[in-house]
Amino acid sequence: MSQIPTNPLILVDGSSYLFRAYHSPPHLTNSKGEATGAIYGVVNMLKSLVKQYQPSHMAVIFDAKGKTFRNDLYPEYKAHRPPMPDDLRSQIAPLHEIIKAMGFPLISIEGVEADDVIGTYARIASEQQRHVLISTGDKDMAQLVNEHVTLINTMTDTVSDPAMVVEKFGVAPNQIIDYLALMGDKVDNIPGVEGCGPKTAVKWLEQYQTLQGVIDNADAIKGKIGDKLRAAIPQLPLSYELATIKLDVAVDADLESLTIHPADHDKLIALYGECEFKRWLAELLSKGATTDIVTKAAPAQELPAADSPIDAQYETILTVEQLQRWADKLKAAELFAFDTETTSLDYMQAKLVGMSFAVAPGDAAYLPLAHDYVGAPEQLSLAEVLAVLGDILADENKPKVGQNLKYDKSILAQAGIPFAGIKYDTMLESYVLNSVGTRHDMDSLALKYLGYKTVSFEDIAGKGKGQLTFNQIELEKAAHYAAEDADITFRLHQTLWPKLQAEPSLQRVFSDIELPLVTVLSDVERTGVSIDSAMLGKQSQHLGERLLELEQAAYSIAEETFNLSSTKQLQTILFDKLGLPVIKKTPKGAPSTAEEVLQELAHDYELPKIIMEHRGLSKLKSTYTDKLPLMVNKDTGRVHTSYHQAVTATGRLSSTDPNLQNIPIRSEEGRHIREAFVAAPGYQIVAADYSQIELRIMAHLSQDKGLLSAFAAGQDVHSATAAEVFAVDVADVTSDMRRKAKAVNFGLIYGMSAFGLARQLDVPRGEAQHYIDRYFERFPGVLTYMENTRQHASEQGFVETLFGRRLYLPDINARNGAARKAAERAAINAPMQGTAADIIKRAMIAVHAWLQTLPAGEAKLLMQVHDELVFEIKTELVEDYKVKICELMSAAAKLDVPLLVEADSGDNWQQAH
Repeated sequence: MSQIPTNPLILVDGSSYLFRAYHSPPHLTNSKGEATGAIYGVVNMLKSLVKQYQPSHMAVIFDAKGKTFRNDLYPEYKAHRPPMPDDLRSQIAPLHEIIKAMGFPLISIEGVEADDVIGTYARIASEQQRHVLISTGDKDMAQLVNEHVTLINTMTDTVSDPAMVVEKFGVAPNQIIDYLALMGDKVDNIPGVEGCGPKTAVKWLEQYQTLQGVIDNADAIKGKIGDKLRAAIPQLPLSYELATIKLDVAVDADLESLTIHPADHDKLIALYGECEFKRWLAELLSKGATTDIVTKAAPAQELPAADSPIDAQYETILTVEQLQRWADKLKAAELFAFDTETTSLDYMQAKLVGMSFAVAPGDAAYLPLAHDYVGAPEQLSLAEVLAVLGDILADENKPKVGQNLKYDKSILAQAGIPFAGIKYDTMLESYVLNSVGTRHDMDSLALKYLGYKTVSFEDIAGKGKGQLTFNQIELEKAAHYAAEDADITFRLHQTLWPKLQAEPSLQRVFSDIELPLVTVLSDVERTGVSIDSAMLGKQSQHLGERLLELEQAAYSIAEETFNLSSTKQLQTILFDKLGLPVIKKTPKGAPSTAEEVLQELAHDYELPKIIMEHRGLSKLKSTYTDKLPLMVNKDTGRVHTSYHQAVTATGRLSSTDPNLQNIPIRSEEGRHIREAFVAAPGYQIVAADYSQIELRIMAHLSQDKGLLSAFAAGQDVHSATAAEVFAVDVADVTSDMRRKAKAVNFGLIYGMSAFGLARQLDVPRGEAQHYIDRYFERFPGVLTYMENTRQHASEQGFVETLFGRRLYLPDINARNGAARKAAERAAINAPMQGTAADIIKRAMIAVHAWLQTLPAGEAKLLMQVHDELVFEIKTELVEDYKVKICELMSAAAKLDVPLLVEADSGDNWQQAH
């Protein structure tokens, strides 16, 4: 294959690549649900081409709208092609804008196809002995190949010069049109010779050289194919003309018109931001763009580049005079952004190093307090700072905005500094606006909404073991980083808040639920919960012994020792040695040992059952019984989790370090872990739990008469469902019937199919389908609700909770069936799960407000886990306070069915159930 000369003229078949990119992964959408995968694919190809060949001249050519001269020649040309999908059509305009912003000439000429424009430019360049590289996936283009014209298919990374055309097609480039005319083209509806495939066409052209030669010798070709050839002769000249690429389209013959121009960075930032191509956006912003940011009171030193122009004046506050001036600015401001800098992300361990403020975009300052590296400048003391700023920080009527202010509030509280007036939080504004639209950390939000790449912590602190804590970072670098945090937070609020205001229901979710919860969660986290470390130590020993028993049992079945945690060894034992059926494969083609696979195999085989139990107990041991005692805070003697408001799609809280949501309650071992969460002396643990809250929400949302009446009558809804599904009286419902009805109830909420229900109940699929059909017959309102929800989700791209929280569903209209079905299941479940999340958050806010009215120490809110709140209450007050807690939690929402709360108490969490 000949080498491609340097700096070729590159002609890109944009239409060919648009369709190929559309049908290839990744099938991307942005947070608005708009398809962007084809745009990504084409732009990625253009980037690769330019990177590889470094051209000075290039054009991207697309088909124009409307018919072409070929339709005039043959009205049936391309008549069988389906219309362009809407989610592809919508990508054309933004793709064109991006291509032009990248500096590439874009050409589209009415009446002809992209092939014809490319062919004409290839002819002009060939006549000037200029080498041309045509980037396409279209086989028809092979007719253009000559000593100056080469094809490249970037999707298969293959290059075609004259020799490669012969090798690939069996004919020379000057025979390609004859070849195509003989075969015809079903996609383009070009008539050819029926039954003539590539081998036959090559055979004829080897013998007779041209289409005309084949026609002239048609009588010599025997058999049925000869008859078909002779029958096709009248239409073969038309086929030849349709397959011929025009070389005389009216184009600008001056190839200098195809010069690549400098990219329009500002426009690309906006376009990449709209499509949410975050990696490309970050790359663009980090390519040496200048910055106007200046840090006052800092010596001339190179600061970490902010990587995007931004007008800003940052100040480092080192004197009482500066501090007083900034206090006056904070008092005068209607709103100011606030942030803390600390030594750790652990709010219970972190020490306050400094504070930053912003009163307007670009007007920000950093107030260092505890930078203690050698040579650090003298800084104001915390006492001096609080004498001036203490009242401002504690003023409920002085509005403040921050990014994850729960953390900052906890940091200040640990330092004994009151902090109030939390009015806005940009992390929560973004989360409420669209929980799945982006990550909600400040760097991601700045990139998405401001087109700005912030200085990262690693930029100034380094990475890995050598990473500095903030108190060790030179003030010049630290000041810029910290002030930028406050500045960008202020700018983000100015961008995000109007978007929330435009959606009143979302604004209410933010103002009535998420924002008040910040203070509640900060208090709950710092309260923590006591654990019995000795009890956990004994359980760890017990689990260790059981794990050894399971290992020995596994070795006995396998007749050899192996590492039960090794995926590769497990694959070898299960599938190679024991010959168990391969249910699912990994992306690399190996047999999967995922949990759902082992679960299915465990129905029939002992070893997968042992492996599953081993995995579960091993996780319990490493995550809880071994780890929890190590997490006890030495100052409080308690364990302090971190609750996250902006993680789950549906609005539910999640927790980490430790994760309280994942402690299993169905297994005896999991229940033992709950026993280790204990009350302090003189107190009891009280657990208050919403009863069947998602089913009650389903009854309210679906307005199904059967469900409404069952809950109104105080019936056990699973027994009531069993009575309907199995057509028996409630009194005759057996425990097995109730178990199956419970699986149906919860399965339908989570969008479970008959196949999934059959696996869960271990019954034939037909029987599971019968249960589902019977359920919908008896509770038709549920089916109507599900169908309507799917339809509304498809039409508007999101679903809502009872309180107006939205869950956007980017895949609800996806071409990929599995992705679309998953989005439909989420659409049905999210209003219930999200409403349940909203209700318990509202309950936490109400309960917390009540707790503030009690004498200190009488009762504390310790944990929120799923649909449950856990308290520590003085023993003599437990019975009275249980009643009050149930009242407050029941009043968190008004449903058309009773919102039942059950509370119990005990010396530990498990006893309180």
